[in-house]
Amino acid sequence: MSFVGRIIQFVRALTARVTVDDGKYISAHLSADEQKIFFAMSVPDQVHSLHTAYTVERLIIEDKRGVDREFLIRCALLHDVGRRAGDLSIAGKVFAVLVTTFAPKFAERLEINGNRALYVYHHHAEIGARKLQQIGLFKEAKIIARHHSPPKPDDQIELKLLRLADNAN
Repeated sequence: MSFVGRIIQFVRALTARVTVDDGKYISAHLSADEQKIFFAMSVPDQVHSLHTAYTVERLIIEDKRGVDREFLIRCALLHDVGRRAGDLSIAGKVFAVLVTTFAPKFAERLEINGNRALYVYHHHAEIGARKLQQIGLFKEAKIIARHHSPPKPDDQIELKLLRLADNAN
């Protein structure tokens, strides 16, 4: 993500709120168990996931390949559930992004020495995948576990679109 994109993401996090219409969208696409996990995220992460889902819908329309729309929207809404509210504050995320970008070896040492923010920042995809497996969402867990992994030529179209939408938000 570009520097300007990160600034927009930061401002969006500071002003984040889930609207009534957002709540209806969430209810239309997530079961009660899925909503519990979704609403366990911080409000900025909820809003980021909503924006990712809205972007995914636009990408599905543009893509024209046989994409499972409901599956992909569910993945977009749930892609960051590995970050629960309290795990990674806005300041913690800013710290994690900066130290990982500008001092990756230092970030690695801090994480090894127990820095929770860095651990969650680096491993939230795997953490989220485990949560989804616990409620029977194995197909979604497979995509979400890989959404920050380097792209491979044989990646599913849903994973490719999720990455694009996530990176845009």
